[in-house]
Amino acid sequence: MSSQKIIGIRFQKVGKLYHFDAGQVDDLVVGDFAVVNTSRGKQLGQVMGYIEDPPKPPRGTWKKIERKATSGDLALRQALEQKELAITIECRAKASDLGYEGLKIVASEFSLDSESIAILYNFDDQNVPDLTPIGNVVRETYPDTELDFRRIGPRDVAKIIGGMGACGMAVRCCSTFLTEFSPISIKMAKAQGVSLDPSEITGMCGRLRCCLIYEYEQYVEAKKTLPKRGKKVVTPMGEGKVIDLYPIREVVVVLIDGAERKRMEFYKEEIEPWDELEALRRKSEAPCDKHENGECDCGKQSGSNKAKTK
Repeated sequence: MSSQKIIGIRFQKVGKLYHFDAGQVDDLVVGDFAVVNTSRGKQLGQVMGYIEDPPKPPRGTWKKIERKATSGDLALRQALEQKELAITIECRAKASDLGYEGLKIVASEFSLDSESIAILYNFDDQNVPDLTPIGNVVRETYPDTELDFRRIGPRDVAKIIGGMGACGMAVRCCSTFLTEFSPISIKMAKAQGVSLDPSEITGMCGRLRCCLIYEYEQYVEAKKTLPKRGKKVVTPMGEGKVIDLYPIREVVVVLIDGAERKRMEFYKEEIEPWDELEALRRKSEAPCDKHENGECDCGKQSGSNKAKTK
């Protein structure tokens, strides 16, 4: 066990967890705020918990917690938020004046010491327009502050802006509890039988909905125990063909053979594979060739005797 005290720090309300060494700070508890030095300058983050078995540090050693935040630090962070909002509004106005269609100025972020500021933006096209005029707007007010334009993806935009989800939830998943984004593919929708209509599987960010991964593994595992579509099965109502599946419910939809062609639902315990039952039937009807001398007591005729009978 490491002698270091590694804690998890979160800089955004629903953000990624970063690890820091709190060995030099004894009075930190979960819920406290701390000041740390990062690659983006001095930042204020909240302690989310102590890491009992931390992974190896990414660059040889963990960055250290500088100190526990004071009430002055918290007040300063609130004041910076007002400045960030003003800068974001000014940059958006400048982008509009320049006619930069498709460019979204999403947010601005000051470091706690105000030595640097990052402008978060999104642009779908590969060829980003010249951002210098927008940067000049910021430099007029903060000439000595280091300025950085940081490009973010559409899912990050939706997370920061927030709002109602495409499903009708009052607040989007990404703004509520998703700290990291997982890769989402169309096969996840297919595996769950979700409609492939773009309006059904696309989130407010314009990408496939994050929720498509929530139950994907459960569907994949559940489908392994069910017959595939098109498979012939035997049910209590007769033989038929599988036309649909409800994996989580462990229910199979079967089109029953016959004139009426009924569509019926059965639990997986109620059906049997037709091919397996057919193989058993053929085996039971096959002639016995083990005892050609007629001493067979299995009740079957030998292959040669059966041929003579015919």
